[in-house]
Amino acid sequence: MPERFDLSSALFAVFSLLYPLIAVATVRAFGPGAALFVLLSGLGLRLVAPVSQAVPVSLGLSVMLVFAAIVAVGTFDRQLSVRLYPVFMNVAMLAAFALTLRRPPSMVERFARIFEPDLPPSGVRYTYRVTTVWVGFFALNGAVALWSALQPGWAAWTLYNGVISYIAVGTLIAGEYAIRRLVRRTS
Repeated sequence: MPERFDLSSALFAVFSLLYPLIAVATVRAFGPGAALFVLLSGLGLRLVAPVSQAVPVSLGLSVMLVFAAIVAVGTFDRQLSVRLYPVFMNVAMLAAFALTLRRPPSMVERFARIFEPDLPPSGVRYTYRVTTVWVGFFALNGAVALWSALQPGWAAWTLYNGVISYIAVGTLIAGEYAIRRLVRRTS
């Protein structure tokens, strides 16, 4: 049986999805200091808000590390710290997912067991492979996000982090869903 709705996680997801637009609009209207304040406020609220038991501890710790990294960079360069948020989130997600490959159950297995507690051994193997794919995705996505953060102006950063990366995530999710249905049908 799925856990009850986790409002704080949902709000943080919405904040993260809208972050590129929020960042650009805030920087243009009020400057990088205000955008950094908005970013740290969003991360801070996530750190103090209650989370569902279904959210792995490593993901919560990841938010703390991202907060610390943003503060560290923001001490020297506020605009860069605002632009590095997607990079730090990808690194944090990569670390959280990769850690579960060394210390099972894998991250995707943990999520799968929320809906299917009696996951068969074939499902465990499948979720391990999917977790590995996500680790590769976070590495590549983080590298491109870093490249975009280091480009002059906001055009490349906004295009990649506000559009292209979401298309890539959606494509990966849709592709995995299609493959999962095919694998279940043939097994």
